[in-house]
Amino acid sequence: MKDRENLQYRVGGLLYMPAYQENIVEKIRANVQPYLTSVCFCLEDAINDTAVADAERALRETLRVLKQLYEEEGRRKPLLFVRVRTADHMQHFVDFVGEAGSVLTGYVLPKVNLGNVEAYMEIMRGLGQDPARRRYIMPVLESPSIAGIKSRSAVLGELKAVFDAHREYVLNIRVGGNDFSNLYGVRRSIAHTIYSVGVVRDILVDILNIFARDYVVSGPVWNYFGEDPAGLWAKGLKRELEYDRMNGFIGKTVIHPAQLPFVFDSLRVRRADYEDARMILDWKDARAGVRKSWDGTRMNEVKTHGKWAARIMALAEIYGVKEEETHA
Repeated sequence: MKDRENLQYRVGGLLYMPAYQENIVEKIRANVQPYLTSVCFCLEDAINDTAVADAERALRETLRVLKQLYEEEGRRKPLLFVRVRTADHMQHFVDFVGEAGSVLTGYVLPKVNLGNVEAYMEIMRGLGQDPARRRYIMPVLESPSIAGIKSRSAVLGELKAVFDAHREYVLNIRVGGNDFSNLYGVRRSIAHTIYSVGVVRDILVDILNIFARDYVVSGPVWNYFGEDPAGLWAKGLKRELEYDRMNGFIGKTVIHPAQLPFVFDSLRVRRADYEDARMILDWKDARAGVRKSWDGTRMNEVKTHGKWAARIMALAEIYGVKEEETHA
């Protein structure tokens, strides 16, 4: 499997934290969070405007130490990303962080729209000329021009054309559920998923419609957390993750470590799915195009389930297979 094809699924639950987070190095070294697949150091919303310079200096030191740690130890470690503020800020930070930035997998680009996307791509084209500096990007779709029904289709189509022209750099497409909700002054409760908020659900479905055929699209953040893994927040998260999976989202933005095990488990492949995917990808029947599933509860069709099967096998390789009763 090519590097990008594997990495796009390895992002999983992307844990956001302020760029000045002090204890992340020790936590990664001690493997305190075994379900941690990726980290995003935020220099945007999590940092006050007057504190950006201090946060950048702290992050550069963190990345310097992490670079040494990642070079010394052989086990798999979380992918590392930085959320920048603007294209100009991204160029500044790339230059500022220097060699310490080589430990990064890439950058998260907030509020990508038609007014700033080309500036970001120009930076990526420049970095791409040097293999040692080449990184991935994960654009976040959360702007008003995407939310508005009159402009949405055209804007999404034009953005996809730009991303397609730079596909080797685009690792995931991400969505801003909170930003879209804020535009309409709504917020889902602990008892409801984002799919209950009709105006936001429609935006997310349209993003999936445009992008999910060609890119991994990650689900929106779940705003609730707590210490009790059986609490209402956890039940709500599990419910939303199930809807995410059904609709085509893969992975999720995470704002608290307590959410990580649930996101990780949602990416683990059910035994029935794994066996059916293996059957479809290893199809040997020269006459029949359909066959009963591994557990005898559904139909497998080699022509229409092939893309699904490839995705299932990629997830199984990374997150494993879980033994549990499933429904078709």
